[in-house]
Amino acid sequence: MLELSLQQMAQGLAERKFSSVELTQAFLTQTKKLNPQINALITITEEQALAAAQQADRRIAAEEATPLTGIPIAHKDLFCTQGVKTTCASKMLDNFTAPYSATLVDKLEQAGAVSIGKTNMDEFAMGSSNENSFYGPCKNPWDLKAVPGGSSGGSAAAVAARMIPAATGSDTGGSIRQPAAFCGITGLKPTYGRVSRWGMIAYASSLDQAGPMARSAEDCALLLQQMAGFDPKDSTSIQRAVPDYLNLLDEPLQGLTLGLPQEYFGADLNPEVAERIHAAIGELEKLGARVKEVSLPLTRMAIPAYYVIAPAEASSNLSRFDGVRFGHRCADPKDLEDLYKRSRSEGFGEEVQRRILVGTYALSEGFYDAYYRKAQQVRRLITQDFMKAFNEVDLLVAPTAPSPAFDLGSKTSDPVQMYLEDIYTLGVNLAGLPALSTPVGQVAGRPVGLQLIGNHFDEGRLLNVAHQLQQVTDFHLQAPALV
Repeated sequence: MLELSLQQMAQGLAERKFSSVELTQAFLTQTKKLNPQINALITITEEQALAAAQQADRRIAAEEATPLTGIPIAHKDLFCTQGVKTTCASKMLDNFTAPYSATLVDKLEQAGAVSIGKTNMDEFAMGSSNENSFYGPCKNPWDLKAVPGGSSGGSAAAVAARMIPAATGSDTGGSIRQPAAFCGITGLKPTYGRVSRWGMIAYASSLDQAGPMARSAEDCALLLQQMAGFDPKDSTSIQRAVPDYLNLLDEPLQGLTLGLPQEYFGADLNPEVAERIHAAIGELEKLGARVKEVSLPLTRMAIPAYYVIAPAEASSNLSRFDGVRFGHRCADPKDLEDLYKRSRSEGFGEEVQRRILVGTYALSEGFYDAYYRKAQQVRRLITQDFMKAFNEVDLLVAPTAPSPAFDLGSKTSDPVQMYLEDIYTLGVNLAGLPALSTPVGQVAGRPVGLQLIGNHFDEGRLLNVAHQLQQVTDFHLQAPALV
């Protein structure tokens, strides 16, 4: 059962080959077996999951099932889930139980999906390796000495290790795509506004976007179908019809023009990763796509622009965690100032504190124009680069990350080197575009991901191209040795 696709699971449930309780129990058993090694889940909700599975079996018996009814999933631990501890992998929220559920959680629950727990992540989604977690680093199931990527590393590792067939993630600067690449799964960052952000604990409000993580493009399409759509509770949600993503998967690629951004294939790119990327592009050409080189000249400006804008928004969003209303509160504060200082310094980890300080500085009087306003101007120019490219091509094809997963601890002492891991993903978030990572091979036993970037609301085409590639390759079906 652990190797079945979501549609195969739905078919097996419909044909009574197994029940949702049996399916859920199989994944819970795998999770309890491997989580001590991988640390992919912070909270396992076994009792609630089995109760939800029983309810799903009743819906299936009454022929009231949707394609996701009875399917086990897990949520990244920044999506509020009513009655379940929701921590953002931070000491600040170690004692927080959400009183309501995020819209995304509600939608999947209404579809009958069975949540088995909350996945590990970088604290408040700040990181590229899942090492910035109060609950300890998550490990890559392909090589336990390697990081799984971040910040959605727990979701990616759990899917790769067959602890769950699919999970939710969030992507602020590559946090779905980069861990998907490092763990050899498929991850989709939708267009900004396509999936509701209501109930997702914010890092950077103009950049954060929720999306699906699963083994295949087909599975991601099934999840996105339920997740996408307008939400009146979310002021950043876009009121636009949701297409039938599954029906678009089998569209032929003849006549499709793929753009290769020359800036993504420079000296920063590991030569062996480049080989796997070019081999995958060759497969797409065999399927009928045409390849054309394009330029995104401001690619290198994405990192400095992002690391002004995102921390600035984080400094505002995280100001609510002050030890007064909820979250960590220091012991025996002397006065209000002491309460604020000690609660925040005790509750937030080093990377979160670093970004709050950077963001507060960028927004301070005398520096706002020099840093924040300038970064927003660069953001507009980066968006214009992408729009110019899409006047020439249908999609962009590029590496997801410059190298395979790096070793645990190898970049923690140098934040700038860690930030450079996001060189190929940040621009997409600054421009609000959709992008997807699909596995295309391995280097030294560690997976490599191909990134597909589309114009706004072109998720269907991204899923279509990834699905067609997955029909002629089997990298998305491969499992780590420990499974």
